[in-house]
Amino acid sequence: MSMRFQARRKRRFQRRAGITLYFGGALAALSANAWAQGEPAVAASAPASASSAVPAASAAPAAPTAAGDTANNAANTSTTPTTTLAPIVVVGTTPLLGIGTPLTQVPANVQTVHAADIQRQGRQTLTDYLATNLPSVNIADAQGNPYQMNLTYRGFTASPLLGTPQGLSVFVDGVRVNEPFGDVVNWDLLPQQAIDTIQIIPGSNPTYGFNTLGGALSITTKNGKDNPGGEAEISGGSWGRKAAQIEQGGTIGQNLDYYFTANAANDNGWAEQNESRIRQVFGKLRYTDADTTLSLSAGGADNDLHGTQTIPRSFLGNPKQPYTYPDQNQNTVGYLTLSGDHYFNDHVELSGNAYYRHFRNTNTSSNVNEDYGSVEDDGDVDTLQATNERSTVTTDSYGASLQLTLLGKLGGMENQFIAGMAVDAADSSFTQSSQDAAFTASRATIGIGDYEQQTYAKTHNTNYGIYLSDTLSLTPHWSLTLAGRYNWAEATIGDASGVQPQLDGHHTFSRFNPAVGINWNPTPALTAYATYNEGMRSPTAIELACADPAAPCSLPNDFISDPPLQPVISKTYEVGARGKIGSATTWSAAAYSTTLDNDIQFISSNGAGSSQGFFQNVGRTRRQGVELAGQTKYGPVTVTGSYSYVDATYQSSWTESSPSNSSADADGNITVKPGDHIPGIPATTVKLRLDYAATAKWRIGTNLTWRGSVYAQGDENNQDVNGRISGYLLIDMDTAYQVTKQLQVFASVTNLLDKRYASFGALGQNFFTGPNNTFNGANPVNEQFVGPGAPRGFWVGLRYAWK
Repeated sequence: MSMRFQARRKRRFQRRAGITLYFGGALAALSANAWAQGEPAVAASAPASASSAVPAASAAPAAPTAAGDTANNAANTSTTPTTTLAPIVVVGTTPLLGIGTPLTQVPANVQTVHAADIQRQGRQTLTDYLATNLPSVNIADAQGNPYQMNLTYRGFTASPLLGTPQGLSVFVDGVRVNEPFGDVVNWDLLPQQAIDTIQIIPGSNPTYGFNTLGGALSITTKNGKDNPGGEAEISGGSWGRKAAQIEQGGTIGQNLDYYFTANAANDNGWAEQNESRIRQVFGKLRYTDADTTLSLSAGGADNDLHGTQTIPRSFLGNPKQPYTYPDQNQNTVGYLTLSGDHYFNDHVELSGNAYYRHFRNTNTSSNVNEDYGSVEDDGDVDTLQATNERSTVTTDSYGASLQLTLLGKLGGMENQFIAGMAVDAADSSFTQSSQDAAFTASRATIGIGDYEQQTYAKTHNTNYGIYLSDTLSLTPHWSLTLAGRYNWAEATIGDASGVQPQLDGHHTFSRFNPAVGINWNPTPALTAYATYNEGMRSPTAIELACADPAAPCSLPNDFISDPPLQPVISKTYEVGARGKIGSATTWSAAAYSTTLDNDIQFISSNGAGSSQGFFQNVGRTRRQGVELAGQTKYGPVTVTGSYSYVDATYQSSWTESSPSNSSADADGNITVKPGDHIPGIPATTVKLRLDYAATAKWRIGTNLTWRGSVYAQGDENNQDVNGRISGYLLIDMDTAYQVTKQLQVFASVTNLLDKRYASFGALGQNFFTGPNNTFNGANPVNEQFVGPGAPRGFWVGLRYAWK
């Protein structure tokens, strides 16, 4: 086999699913931790360097040739020895496409999800799938819409909600999709049908750049060569949900391939005011030859999402009712990405990308006037019941990355060296307007007069990064990884209205973040590792413009000139192991500790139920815990299970205004002390997945998810009389029957036992304590507000595939 053909095979398969197994010439995409899949587990290979993966592949037959042809070839020639080599699993350790690193040399508990796994369970949203199947992943319903969940991983959050401390970075084909204005992640904009693989990389991996405090999600989309043919799908069921999607992939000649998908969904929502309308489209065109791959992808979304907010516990007799409404988010996005890689020879590979992304969010929120009944400066009593807030964020983001990979030897030892650089820039425009309003009997707001503009700001962000990574095979059983990244960030905030010059500000942040890891592979069935790494998150524009305790602002309005904030620094230690027992069982275990210095929190000025407040560095916080997981197969039954424990605590003392907390002092303040638990993060989660192949055409799957209790926001000192929000057990089921080779019927049930539960909570004041929950602003009551979970739901659908 020619060396040029080897390079082509490397590029074509190694990053296709994030992981590739070469075994005697046969290729099979597998999971880094196979227990995360509904597939039979396969152990990692014997120790091998990054550069040894290709010769291993080339020593086998060149292609999946028919057995008869192989036998004839052997008979017609002299006795040619056949060599069966150990499998080599390769994963990606940087955002950009590259050669990848053998799993045996990756010092982290990487988890991988494939497209087939997501499709098998028929989940409505990506966050729901991740929370139900992966260790240390949970979701919380803070906004009352299934497409706008807060996702936490090891106690770190990726959320669409402005003001939520963000700690995870999310990439799609090497492009970071955390929105520059607030670092939020809009899960509804990700093209779920186009996803080929998802890798969750834990810890503060510096090569992934800003905001990778607790981990990174790296998403790779499909292409036409690996996903030929097409399928169409329709489904419907509970709450008026109707969905349709289509996808098509294929090749044009020898060098071009294409992929396209589109989907639409309408959902009335299980509650009274949480309907959703989803529209997504994605396409990709690729050119490949022996040395080069060029890919041009584009996509967009136009979504309309309504939420119910959290509701006070006194409302739980009817959990479908909203507290106030309307609350609406209209998200639109369009993006274009050009990426590619080129092999100069078998030891030198260059990859890169360039992108442009246009995002727009229009938010309309109904709010209680918390100053109702107070005496104004002129002596009048404030009798305004409510306000409507309307904000618009428009962002144009663009950037480019370049990465060089060198394979060779250092001191006689196999070595992989990676050097990369990235620049990301964004221009954002933010406007916010307010309207006086009154409540109807159903707690809807009716505007009084016109909207009046409160803020018009423009921001510019520029982030630069230079990173290095080196993996050295010290011996056949030991490997060492050294990495680091220098980050430099600039944020400029300017008043665009001409009436708020105090808004103007310019901030810069920079730091070098190192990482070191070591792997030990005593046998082909066991890998152990230890690692230390550091990460950085610079304050966002919204945090920098809302950081003055003396002048609290609303989220996301009323920006002012504020004291500077310090960047958040994360330091992570992790030890772990993974391996295989027999031919059908895999397992993994990890223990970790991540400490944040200068953590940033949104400090409410009138309790957690208030949107008024400011951002503040609160000192040190820590997330530490363990992960245990495994998968085994018994004939037609595959069992996957995991246990996660997260101890998330404050490590510094600070004061917060939380007058709705029963332990607050006369001024409404509470004192948070070291050891107090961070709200919203469950300590314990247990997950079990059963897959049963009843017949060759019929399969049945079941998920059991236990999530422990959490503290409510506003109860940062863990002393409120309401106590924790209870844990819960959910049981979901899914099934599919292959009617013909092309036609499949599928169905799913969520919350099979119709369990009433809540995944999120906050302390606040209930202003609706009159008859039939009518407005009683003069006598609000302190209560614990919760985000109720959805009741039992059932859906059925048809999927037709063609080649």
